Amino acid sequence: MTDIPPLADIPPLTETTTLRRLVEYAGASGDFYGMHYDLDFARSLGHPELAVHGLLKAAYLGRLVTEWLDGRGRLAVLEVSYRGMDFRDRAHTCRGRVVSAAANRAELELWGEDDTGRRTTLGRAEVIYDEEPSP
Repeated sequence: MTDIPPLADIPPLTETTTLRRLVEYAGASGDFYGMHYDLDFARSLGHPELAVHGLLKAAYLGRLVTEWLDGRGRLAVLEVSYRGMDFRDRAHTCRGRVVSAAANRAELELWGEDDTGRRTTLGRAEVIYDEEPSP
């Protein structure tokens, strides 16, 4: 894996978060804030639809990286910053690229886009590749 050049793109991951996924995530995380499951409440806050949990979007970015690694290494660092809202039943596409690679490590730039292409979640990750087996 150490031959991955900087600026190599990671294949995108697209998720469309359903009401079921929002409820499952709320139960797993304990985040039962009404804007994630109560449409009237979400609209009273000015949102057009139920909002996707920020940490669920972070989990999607983590999954983007681990699926790309495909067991050839591990995710060592994941940092995420939220820059916009994403909503139920709309595509959220996670993207990333290798920005630097040396020895058995790489740094990745990550982001999530809403269905208009606007970056709503920014992040970075560091991965450690498994050592090459000795001959």
